[in-house]
Amino acid sequence: QVQLVESGGGLVQAGGSLRLSCAASGSIFSINNMVWYRQAPGKQRELVAGITSGGTTSYADSVKGRFTISRDNAKNTVYLQMNSLKPEDTAVYYCNALIQTTARSYANYWGQGTPVTVSS
Repeated sequence: QVQLVESGGGLVQAGGSLRLSCAASGSIFSINNMVWYRQAPGKQRELVAGITSGGTTSYADSVKGRFTISRDNAKNTVYLQMNSLKPEDTAVYYCNALIQTTARSYANYWGQGTPVTVSS
């Protein structure tokens, strides 16, 4: 059984910063891509940033230059450093990971989400 647990969300003023963490635990052989998504009220879930097992990163245009994704493979953890936050960044942030659980089995896992609220 594999679990992804996010933390670090909260309430922050516009222009402020937050750092989200997502730790994977359980029966893990290896972790491939790790991705942060977000879903604002009344909107579809959208990709925010992703990072491969080799460290290659990608970002949504709306967060480029403000957010930084990183990972600690030894801790099976992915981070999202969010700077210069805007009210439009308000959403529930979800962690997603493609995890190899055995030599031949891969599965996609989601965390429970952590809310981020940016006040103007």
